[in-house]
Amino acid sequence: MDQVHYFTKSGNWTNQVFKACRKYSDENGIEDIIVASTTGETGAKASRVFKGLNLVIVTHSAGFKEPGNVELLGRQREVIEKNGGKILISTHALSGVERAFRKKHNTVGPVELIASALRTFGEGTKVCIEIAIMAADAGLIPVDRDVICIAGTGNGADTAMLMRSANSANFFDLKVRKFLCKPVNF
Repeated sequence: MDQVHYFTKSGNWTNQVFKACRKYSDENGIEDIIVASTTGETGAKASRVFKGLNLVIVTHSAGFKEPGNVELLGRQREVIEKNGGKILISTHALSGVERAFRKKHNTVGPVELIASALRTFGEGTKVCIEIAIMAADAGLIPVDRDVICIAGTGNGADTAMLMRSANSANFFDLKVRKFLCKPVNF
């Protein structure tokens, strides 16, 4: 039985998460890694650790915090791309247009309800599932084999999951295989 790496609290456990995931990917032949990264700092680290694998760095959509602004920093983008990583800037699969309805009409739709339910397992869990869908929809990862998704709560990584992704049109075909890393207090 594989061991789950539990962390005492949510936060920046990036080095430990990457070490555990690289070991797992090497031992189990996992070729596809998806990492959430807002500014690109975590993504740049991932591009060094997972060099040689199909690495997809998923960042916030343009305008997430400020209209038209992309939060991924240029110097981090250069490192990621130099190390062979791919960068995905896209609408968030578990909010998108529904966020606009919530903000303007103070109502919540089914996609944001799914996101809220997933947060009961931690923010990183919700983000892992979301970035897997986004990367699948962009055609950057396969939907016919397992991938490792890495995300966090605020800054850095604290959650990693093995899963079989799906396109958003087939959301309920997504299968979470196992947690590799997870905070117990979030």
